[in-house]
Amino acid sequence: MDKGKFYAGLSVMIGLIVMGIMIPVAVNKYMSYTRTVDVKGLCEREVKADKVIWPIVYKVMGDDLPAVYAQMDAKNKKVLAFLHNGGIVDAEITVNAPSISDKFANEYGNNRLYRYVGKNVITVCTTDIDKVLALMGKQAELIKEGIVINDSENWENPTEFKFEGLNDLKPTMVEEATKNARETAEKFAKDSDSKLGKIKRASQGSFSIENRDSNTPHIKRVRVVSSITYYLSN
Repeated sequence: MDKGKFYAGLSVMIGLIVMGIMIPVAVNKYMSYTRTVDVKGLCEREVKADKVIWPIVYKVMGDDLPAVYAQMDAKNKKVLAFLHNGGIVDAEITVNAPSISDKFANEYGNNRLYRYVGKNVITVCTTDIDKVLALMGKQAELIKEGIVINDSENWENPTEFKFEGLNDLKPTMVEEATKNARETAEKFAKDSDSKLGKIKRASQGSFSIENRDSNTPHIKRVRVVSSITYYLSN
């Protein structure tokens, strides 16, 4: 017998045997890459606002322009005193230039009771939320001084409570959202008699910051959703 032909045939036979063994393994491995589960992980936190912008808006009306300016100047001093007594410092206060409108200069102004209407805005911007909340609860003191805060101007000069510490929360919130997503995926794998594999792809949703409710705008709800796709195997 030709030994060369014998060994060549033996090599072919061994190769066929190995191929026969490897094909099912390769098929199973390929099928495992086609079996996936998509899950989402949610993380929410309630946090207190760390910055507030509070515009105090009031109006003065009259027929004598110098008198209107004098009233606005006097009321500015009373508002500033109110804020200082509440612990707000000058660096946290901005006094806007007053705006005066002449109603007689308007073609529809002759029906107005007063000719001049002056508007002033004093804005507080601070990180001390508690001081501002306390002062908001004491606005009756300004009414006693003859200063009526014009809440109807809220659409133009709204009070804003902000949360600017998001970067400090991001790492732990993303970690928690990812953990929640994996727990969901593991339960799905268990219920389907599968094993959870590696991550195929993952995307972190954008963070959202909203008021917890309309009555407490100084309490914020921070939310993030992570979307993750895992491989499944038998």
